[in-house]
Amino acid sequence: MPQDTTVAAQDQPDLQDARPHDPAQRREHTEPTERSQPIPLFAVALMGAMLLFGIGYIALAEPPGPAQLGDRRTLADLQAGAVKPIGSVDGKQSFAANCVACHQTTGRGLPGVFPPLDGSEWVIGDARVLANILLHGVEGEISVAGSVYKGAMPAFKQLGDAELAALASHVRSAWSNQATPITAALFAQQRQADSRTTPYAGGAALAASVSASASAP
Repeated sequence: MPQDTTVAAQDQPDLQDARPHDPAQRREHTEPTERSQPIPLFAVALMGAMLLFGIGYIALAEPPGPAQLGDRRTLADLQAGAVKPIGSVDGKQSFAANCVACHQTTGRGLPGVFPPLDGSEWVIGDARVLANILLHGVEGEISVAGSVYKGAMPAFKQLGDAELAALASHVRSAWSNQATPITAALFAQQRQADSRTTPYAGGAALAASVSASASAP
């Protein structure tokens, strides 16, 4: 019995219909592959040259030896008690790093909150007083330039004597202050004279402690 060719033709897929009908789709090219369209040799050579340049730069740009720029202080210089000439330490920079947030760049502090350094009797008076403030800190009531403040001044004994001397010398000569500089030797002396581990309990305790230290044999 002859097979119905009409039905057979209907069951087979229409290959013509499987082709894209949209002209834009027919203009599309086949997806590129590494085998059919490899990376251009120029791009490969350029990447290789950049890689070699990077390796050479890392190997040769930083020769062994001490850096010629930046902070050249060693760990020993930064340890407490390290003695270094004041001229090699920037007191203004130390002030900006440790004090400016409270006492401000003007040295006037914040009224009722942080006392001023400009014109402060604690800054321009006895150098030992300022040295002990920086070494041990003060917590409690303290009168500065006629106003009473109740707060906390942190200790900075973790800084070396040379850096503390540079910082103190800066605030004693900045703004309207015209006091003499403080030496690193004074900080070393005061560090040994008072080994306290807590801040002074206000201005009265600070003054009494410094006075007693000065009168001790």
